[in-house]
Parts: sequence; C-alpha cells; structure tokens
Amino acid sequence: MTPSPPTSAERREELKACFTDARGCVRCPQLASTRTQVVFGAGNADADLMFVGEAPGAKEDEQGVPFVGAAGKLLSQLLGEVGLSREDVFVANVLKCRPPGNRDPAPVEIENCQEYLWRQIELIEPRVICTLGNFSTKLLRGDPTGISRIHGQPEIRVLGRRAVRLFPIYHPAAALYTRSMLGTLQEDFAKLPALLELPPPDQPEPVEPPVPEPEPEPAPAPEPVAELKPESPPDAPQLGLF
Repeated sequence: MTPSPPTSAERREELKACFTDARGCVRCPQLASTRTQVVFGAGNADADLMFVGEAPGAKEDEQGVPFVGAAGKLLSQLLGEVGLSREDVFVANVLKCRPPGNRDPAPVEIENCQEYLWRQIELIEPRVICTLGNFSTKLLRGDPTGISRIHGQPEIRVLGRRAVRLFPIYHPAAALYTRSMLGTLQEDFAKLPALLELPPPDQPEPVEPPVPEPEPEPAPAPEPVAELKPESPPDAPQLGLF
C-alpha cells in the first residue's frame, strides 16, 4: 500500500532537520573554514513559487539569509511589480556557503551541496521554480544550455519524484552590471502570475518501493544417524569397510 504523503507540518519539521544538517556541513573544507554561517534559504515553506540562485554573497554570509544585498533588493522590486512579495515565495541558492571573494561555485562544491537543494525542493513542493542564472539553470535542467538561450521559456521537468514548471530567468545581479538587462528581467517576471494560475503539471506515477521477499526458513538440521558396522559372519573375508 502506498504511504500517505507527509503533511505540511511534517514537511516543515523535515526541512528544519535538513537545515540542521546543512549548518554542520564540512564537505567543502575551504567554504566551511571561510564562511560566517550557512545560508540555507528563507521564505514560505509551502510556497508555490521557489527561486534558486547561485551562492550567498557577503551580506548573505553575514546575515544568514539569501538575497539581502543589492540583488535581493532588485528581486523584491521585481516581485512587487507583478503583485508578489518575498513572503509568498521561498528563496535558496545552489551553494549554501559563500565562495571566497564571490568567485564562481566550483563543480565539486556544487556536487557536494546539491543534496540540500534537492531536499528543499522535495519538501517545499513548489509548482514553479525560477532558476536565476546559469548555475541553477544548468543544475536543475541537467543540461549545459546557457541562460541566454532559454530565459523566459517555461518547461515541465521532473525533479526527483515531482513534476514542476521550471522557468529560467537571468540573475538579478546581471541587471546591476548591465542596466539594459532590467527590461528583460521585467518581461520575464511579468509571465509569473500566469504561470502560477496554471493547473499543476501531471505528476508521474509514484514508484512503490519493492517489497522484499521473505527469507526462506532454514531447513531443519538432519537428525544424527548412528553409524552401524555390520557384523561379519565368522571367517568371512573383510571388505575394507570400517
């Protein structure tokens, strides 16, 4: 029998447990030794809309909350322009620790850290996931196609055990360095309300765990049989049996 899905309260408790695990993570020695604190994620744990960025910056590392610097302020502004707020969504990053000097995440760091992101997606159960920039887009799509070719194009993807609408968007930081990018971001964000109005995508059939076959009961040990030596008739020749 398929077990009933966890309740919202149960998922929240599991999310807290995941945060506790991440807070003590030392899989990446350099990041663990240089971080101020782990930046796990923040927002509505039952959100229909989730944003996944790249990695914490200096402000995020200091406060322990993602997107609180200049890029975070722009994210809040873009959400407000389409009638949403940070309280409506959940925000996380591919990496939970700040890379020194805000360098790009290393492949081994993404490999080490992605388990926490996949767990967040599984527990929050968003209907739409906005990947912000190249790193999160390539990771969640499982494809090397760059953000410039696919931004603003939603697609249904199965992530883990659930189907979601994946919506790649430029990272807000891009507009801080290239002001002409702001219009592109606004155009893509303007599509979000309609995406959230769509019915949830069809879900794959749940895969029930295989039921282990019962181990066969051990055969009873044979009862010992006394060894009997036939008595030879008198003067009969011996046959070499002892």
